[in-house]
Amino acid sequence: MSVNKAILLGYVGNDPEIRYPEPDKPVATVSLATNETGKNGVELTEWHRLVFWGETARIVERYVRKGTRLYVEGKLTTREYQDRLKITRQRTEILVSNFEILGRRNEN
Repeated sequence: MSVNKAILLGYVGNDPEIRYPEPDKPVATVSLATNETGKNGVELTEWHRLVFWGETARIVERYVRKGTRLYVEGKLTTREYQDRLKITRQRTEILVSNFEILGRRNEN
């Protein structure tokens, strides 16, 4: 048996980027910041790339903006791609299966 599940709670760092790799099949990506206090009380920020497909991408496009607080569940994936200089790179992403919008950073 194996398990691949990621659960995150944090703030969105950028407005969603929307692509349509196929007609009527949107993909939305955003970055999510999570924070924790490290040694000597220094706050450490980790950035995660979230990927939303289909109807969830439409919801993200409509309601999520920079500063939105999100709870997300999904699975970790790593993919390879070539950049403009033809260098092979790897990117780890979270394919979101469930999420909840919890508000905006500037709300009380």
